[in-house]
Amino acid sequence: MLEAITGLSLAAAAGLNAYIPLLGIALLSRFTGLLTLPENWAWLENGWALGILTALLLVEVIVDKVPALDTVNDVLQSVVRPASGGLVFSAGASSSSVAVSDPEAFDTASALWPFVIGVVIALIPHIMKLVARPIVNLATAGIGASVMSTLEDITAVIVTILAVLLPLAALAVMVLLIAFGIRRVKRIRARRTLGNSVT
Repeated sequence: MLEAITGLSLAAAAGLNAYIPLLGIALLSRFTGLLTLPENWAWLENGWALGILTALLLVEVIVDKVPALDTVNDVLQSVVRPASGGLVFSAGASSSSVAVSDPEAFDTASALWPFVIGVVIALIPHIMKLVARPIVNLATAGIGASVMSTLEDITAVIVTILAVLLPLAALAVMVLLIAFGIRRVKRIRARRTLGNSVT
């Protein structure tokens, strides 16, 4: 059960930023005793993989904070974030961690469905971000892009760490953030509609 929640939380974080959960589990596995990736996912700990993920993360962090470029980036990431969600769900759910000592009950080594579940889970926050970001940019004259992006990156880091240490807390954070995001977008749309009707 906890291993599935770990994978689900990591996939949701990938919907916000494709590279933070991938890099997070790779670094935690390579440099700490908090997480041990299974043998078929050990390639994530490779120096080349870590270097590539770090470079991609830096590009994502910079581009995602520039108005207009962030929307283009979100469109391009429509394949990358779900794919990352599938990878981290599969890897995270089959890893042993401080919260999950025996992941054998959830063996993802040869199954396609954990990857598919991760793709679907990552799509939820990704689509919310894809829809919300242009609205926020218009409502704030572009100022909101860097604020939203920074909050999303911080959330992805927190959820990635919690997914390994306290999976239930990670799940609770993601549910609360999705609910908050939906309410916030509805409020911004309502203000814009009200503003348009007044003029």
